[in-house]
Amino acid sequence: MVATITINPLLEYRLYFNKIDIGTTNKSFKYEITCGGKGINVSRQLNLLNVKNVALTLLGGNNGKILRRQLEKEKINFSVVSVKDETRFASLIIEEDSQTLTTLFSPNSSFESIEVENFIEKLEKIIKNNSVIVFSGSSPNANANKIFPAGIELAHKYDKISILDTYGDHLKDCLSKGPTVYHGNVKEISGSLKINLNDEKSKIDFLNELYGKGIKLAFITDGANAAYVSKFDFHYKIENPEIKEIDATGSGDAFIAGIAYGLENSLVYEEFVKLASALGVANATKWEVCNSTLKEANKFIDKIKLFPIGKKMKIIDDSPTI
Repeated sequence: MVATITINPLLEYRLYFNKIDIGTTNKSFKYEITCGGKGINVSRQLNLLNVKNVALTLLGGNNGKILRRQLEKEKINFSVVSVKDETRFASLIIEEDSQTLTTLFSPNSSFESIEVENFIEKLEKIIKNNSVIVFSGSSPNANANKIFPAGIELAHKYDKISILDTYGDHLKDCLSKGPTVYHGNVKEISGSLKINLNDEKSKIDFLNELYGKGIKLAFITDGANAAYVSKFDFHYKIENPEIKEIDATGSGDAFIAGIAYGLENSLVYEEFVKLASALGVANATKWEVCNSTLKEANKFIDKIKLFPIGKKMKIIDDSPTI
């Protein structure tokens, strides 16, 4: 069973318009309330892949109550630590004529030290009872920065697979704990670690650095551009097919769901890497986030190209992934 950990959840109000006239009153023709936060997105996608999972998060205030009801409505299995501060929210303005999305975020939530300690205590119980732990999304405040590093250490303690997909001030500390798997996109990695990933060599060097920290599988994605990935110290390049992109929001989360799916089902490396990429591609073809089926992903799998770089593994598919 997979556990997703989200420490910066988001209540989303999606407003759909044909076209927005700036400076005037605009009335949407449709609205939706949805659950956000990267780990929660991963759980939604895992549900569609028929992977049993639980989403652990922190919720507070009236927004937290609404988000809790929405999680129930979406049939996302969840566990919550209650906090005093209001859960953040966002208004997503979707203009269908021009296919543009504008997102307006409220401030991040603020957690007290005791709330963080309570969360880590519950996190340990979750880790004990699950095989794959996904630490996903940003950290909302300085107090929360300790959660993911502590969780990765606990995953090591209980011999669980840890998948990290985060950015911001705590990324360096998270990587130093050596998660089993790491995913990041070029923009987030560069901004968080103040490094340049502007060519193939710099990306390969960074993959080697991650392997030196004990990270067994690493994935550097860059939107529609080629991704660079590694299995131990073997490197690969992924090329995705050209598509008519609608909204790439959540494509990284769909990718992570594919990785978790592959590890949970003991698929061979090439198979689940292509599936993860196909899920990311499928996600970008629609407005809905992490709402793609295996059938939809399978339309793109044969168009995903995986090329070895440098030394080649003699048999890429002959053993368990980790």
